[in-house]
Amino acid sequence: MDFRHLVATPASLSEINADALVLVVHGSVIDGALAPAISSLIGEAVDAGDLQLKAGRSLYLHRPAGVKASRLLVVGAGAASVKSFKTAVASGLAHLKGSGAKHIVVAVADANPLTALHGEALATAAADATYLYRHTKPSAAKAPAMSRFTLACGKGQASDVSAGLQRGAAIAAGVTLARECANRPGNHCTPTYLGEQAKRLGKEHGLKVEVLDRKAVEKLGMGAFLAVAQGSAEPLRFIVARYEGAAKSQAPVVLVGKGITFDTGGISIKPSAEMDEMKYDMGGAASVLGTLRAIAEIKPKLNVIGIIPSCDNMPSGKAVKPGDVVTSLSGQTIEILNTDAEGRLILCDALTYAERFKPAVVVDVATLTGACVIALGHHRSGLFTADDALATELLNAGDAALDPCWRMPLDDEYDEGLKSNFADMGNVGGRAGGAITAAMFLKRYTAQYRWAHLDIAGTAWKSGAAKGSTGRPVGLLTHFVLAQIQ
Repeated sequence: MDFRHLVATPASLSEINADALVLVVHGSVIDGALAPAISSLIGEAVDAGDLQLKAGRSLYLHRPAGVKASRLLVVGAGAASVKSFKTAVASGLAHLKGSGAKHIVVAVADANPLTALHGEALATAAADATYLYRHTKPSAAKAPAMSRFTLACGKGQASDVSAGLQRGAAIAAGVTLARECANRPGNHCTPTYLGEQAKRLGKEHGLKVEVLDRKAVEKLGMGAFLAVAQGSAEPLRFIVARYEGAAKSQAPVVLVGKGITFDTGGISIKPSAEMDEMKYDMGGAASVLGTLRAIAEIKPKLNVIGIIPSCDNMPSGKAVKPGDVVTSLSGQTIEILNTDAEGRLILCDALTYAERFKPAVVVDVATLTGACVIALGHHRSGLFTADDALATELLNAGDAALDPCWRMPLDDEYDEGLKSNFADMGNVGGRAGGAITAAMFLKRYTAQYRWAHLDIAGTAWKSGAAKGSTGRPVGLLTHFVLAQIQ
């Protein structure tokens, strides 16, 4: 996709030559500085009852009189915020998706200043509107014609808007990579496939990538990771990808992504309803790959390492059983009370492995618990950390990226539920507060560095008619990483 900016005023919008002009209107009153031809068309539509200047309302005009653009789409946005702007743009692009429009110009109908975040919002909204999964569906609909997107802005805003469009394009590419990986079915997106994607990413964008097999993982002593993988015929992979944008002496940001490419629950098998969606249990791994893709394009001056433990969780004669005790890489023993609480088992070894990099900060990302979905639904990811400053950084990153999270508690009392009579800890607590006890389990492996956990079980994919990966939280993670530049 091609993203550009165009210097224009509200009065000159009727002179813009494009296949479609998407005009975002904030508030309920038309700005007096808007081009008379467009202002008149909107006024007539409002008077006729064909348009209300409210959020979510729109009006489409083909070959509008006095306007050079072939199509005019007026979209109400309500409040003048980046969030409402992106919502309005997404609505407008969805309307144009089935048209023949190739070049889309987006503008606001008033003099409110546009920022880098507006540019990023347009780029990510455009990528979402044009994304089409085809890998296992060759009969998929024809891809939208939209391919060039321009944001009209004031002269003094051009530099910021251009920077935002570039950052947005990088994030959009990362989101698309994450979606492509996660949307593939489990017999296509295997641990081996994720390893191959990491190597391809490294080759194309200059990352250093290492993919460890079972023998290497056994030599390291990752007993918890091995326990989850032992029931599957698919070989495990432990992926380490490094972006080096600063001196080697600079401590890296480490992102750890859960890569369960299919989760049956193991011996503690899940109900069959919606089990097909467990191909998305590698959403954390996909988001780490996507974030590395975005960072590699932006090229910030810092070091980032992505760590992905990947395997299937399957029931078989070799599968780990409830009550089995395993020894993690840290030396701590774990009583596996529920084999469907497998994500924390592969993550704990990856978090211990992260110590060798002497990281500045570690953030793990995982579709970890259904309990987080019950707590927060599908809008905000769950954020767990004992570090107040780190929590603020991640919350701010999520708000800036319009990829929000919400901080959850980590009080010491929640740790009581992990006690075991036969090991240093159990891998599950009681049903109550399940997302919190899962985070408390991971916390036991992170004493050597600053750490946060993102539970994306409610945000990594959508169900129903819109079933598919969202690519979240690539936006949040990218903003967080960029904020770490020293």
